[in-house]
Amino acid sequence: MKIIAVIPARYASTRFHAKLMQDLGGKTVITRTYEAALNTGLFHDVFVVTDSDIIYNEITANGGKAIMSIKEHESGSDRIAEAVEHMDVDIVVNVQGDEPFINKEPLADVLEVFKADMAHEVDLASVMYEITDWDEIENPNNVKVIVDQKGFALYFSRSVIPYPRDKEAGVRYFKHVGIYAFRKHALLDFYKLPMQKLEASEKLEQLRYLEYGKRIRMVETNHVGVGIDTPEDLEKAKKLLGI
Repeated sequence: MKIIAVIPARYASTRFHAKLMQDLGGKTVITRTYEAALNTGLFHDVFVVTDSDIIYNEITANGGKAIMSIKEHESGSDRIAEAVEHMDVDIVVNVQGDEPFINKEPLADVLEVFKADMAHEVDLASVMYEITDWDEIENPNNVKVIVDQKGFALYFSRSVIPYPRDKEAGVRYFKHVGIYAFRKHALLDFYKLPMQKLEASEKLEQLRYLEYGKRIRMVETNHVGVGIDTPEDLEKAKKLLGI
């Protein structure tokens, strides 16, 4: 089973302009993310796929592998699908470009889903962790996921799901982490299928997979990533590096 990691990397960002090119201890955020993915040792290959000459040149100048997008894309999945369409691979892992402190364990757990899936029931695998603070649960920036008894995603939402009509029912709330591993065919199906109403409403691309009947196996983790979405996040990341 051939497994690769692909890091979709846009130069523009609404909340923090050019965040992937910010300096983090002598290296850019995107270079640190690329190296961290490579250093997990989990992948046959690692690529950055980008719409930016600046990011492309940054990766290749530092000995990395980068691919320029040909088309404009609305989502990271679309960008990745275009890049891998003609590659001979089985599993494609989407690594977020703004997470330079990649933890190997949840990635390994996600890949183990496919290694154990002898019946090929799983189209995608992704990660979630429990949240208990009610402000976090209600925050629409935190995407929540509910799963069935076998761990397959039933729905993702920015809203509180399930609705806590009975707070004593013992429901656990899970935040979705943006780590995805795809079977290549599921990723290419996504690329070719049009957006439907649920995805358009919630602005969550994972809903397109569910709307078309794809099965997403969720893996629970205790490891929370350090994403860089704001200048404040960058300062926190520098402190983690001891800068």
